[in-house]
Order: sequence, then C-alpha cells, then structure tokens
Amino acid sequence: MTAPSHDLGLEGQRAVVTGAGRGIGLAVTQGLLRAGARVVAGTRRRTEELDDLIEQGAELTVVEVDLATPDGPGALVAAAVELHGGLDVLVNNVGAVRPRVEGFLAMTDADWDWTFTVNLMAAVRTTRSALPHLIDTGDGRIVTVSSVNARLPDPLVIDYSAAKAALSNFCKALSKQVGPQGVRVNSVSPGPVETALWRGADGVAATVGANLGLDPHAVADTAAAEAVTGRFTLPSEVADLVVFLAGRRSGNVTGADFVIDGGMTDTL
Repeated sequence: MTAPSHDLGLEGQRAVVTGAGRGIGLAVTQGLLRAGARVVAGTRRRTEELDDLIEQGAELTVVEVDLATPDGPGALVAAAVELHGGLDVLVNNVGAVRPRVEGFLAMTDADWDWTFTVNLMAAVRTTRSALPHLIDTGDGRIVTVSSVNARLPDPLVIDYSAAKAALSNFCKALSKQVGPQGVRVNSVSPGPVETALWRGADGVAATVGANLGLDPHAVADTAAAEAVTGRFTLPSEVADLVVFLAGRRSGNVTGADFVIDGGMTDTL
C-alpha cells in the first residue's frame, strides 16, 4: 500500500534545525512538527514562538547554543542524539548578512571571518557532527538553506555571496561522497524572504535605506519588484520545500539545489 499523499515520511523522525528561533528556521521547525517529526531546535536565544509550540504539546526541544563558536554545533547535535538516540534529519538554516554599504575596501578580515563562520562553517561543523549518526540510520537527510546570492553575486553583500557560493558547493560535493552511504544532501536557495533579515530594524532594507537616505519600505519594495511575482517569498513557502526534501517522499533526490525566488534569477 502506498503512503497517503499528505504523508511525507517524517512521522517519528528525529530532526535538528539550526537557527530555529525565527524566520525560515521557525517555519521549518513548525513544518517538521506538523509532519510528525521530533525536533531539536538550535537557537542562540530562546524565543516566545518556540516556547508557544512546546506549550501546545509539540515534540520539540530547544537548545540555546551559539553556532558561530567552534564547539556550538557539536554540542547541539550531541544534545539531540542523547535525547532521541540518533538522528535522521539535519536542516542547516542558520545564517546572517550585513550589507557592506561602505564597499569592499572598508571590510576587514574580521568582517570576512564573521560572515564565513556564520554562513559556511556553522553548517560545516554541524554536518560533521551529525553525519555519523545520519549514516547509521541508512536513510539520513541533510537540507541546507543557501541563497540566490550563491549564483547572483552582489557587491552590497560581497562576503555573503561568496560564503553562500561556498556553502552550495560544499553541499553538492558532500552529496557525492555520502550518497552511497544512504545520506541524501540537498540545498534550497531563497531570494529575499519576509523575515527580520530583510525587514527588521537592523535588516538589509533598514541598513541600505539609512545609508542612501531612503525609506526602508521603498528599498524592500524595489527588491521585491525584481521578482517576476513582484513580492518576497514567505518563510512558510521556503519551509514547505525544505520539509519535503527532509522527508522520505523526496526519494531519490540528492545533490540538487532548489531556487525559490519568484523568478528573480533569469538564467538557467
């Protein structure tokens, strides 16, 4: 008998989500829980939204951890494995961007180190810690949130673009190594998303707007207009794609990157 169309093959599965406190990570956490997974949410600061899910009876555990530290990713994975006895799914979502409004020459080594630590090394370290457990299951899945900037270099986010390009390359390379060991590795590359990263008080729109003397809403609207749909992607829309790839229903899909940007990318 085939599984019901709504069954994503995640019932009872053990999942770790990084950067789970808000935005895409929170939406992914909610989606995995709805699909029946048991989720360990890694976040630097506990959020009201995560606590609300627990109060509602969700099978969710929150681990407060700084994933930008060398030991943070391993501590998160260790907590999840100790709690659930293993791991089936890893969602690498944590990431951040600082618009470089003063240009490349104003950037220091510390700026580059911060960007690559948060957007590349956090995922590398979490994956390194999780991989033995994912291999043990014989059916592990890794889904990593990259960015359209991996293929759309932008001087305003020159370091972020470079880090995300490296992240996407890492995912593709890893998929070739671990596929024969029963682990599927895919990535998702969103364009601008309706999150605090873009819309927040310290987000891209506010930072660029302050530098150029523009209303942040106008900055965001201009960015949204670059998509053929004329709008930002919703966190829940990214999460739906991530959750599908995290489940068994995505079958033989590995080594793939899925763009979700409202048609902003105009190349094949």
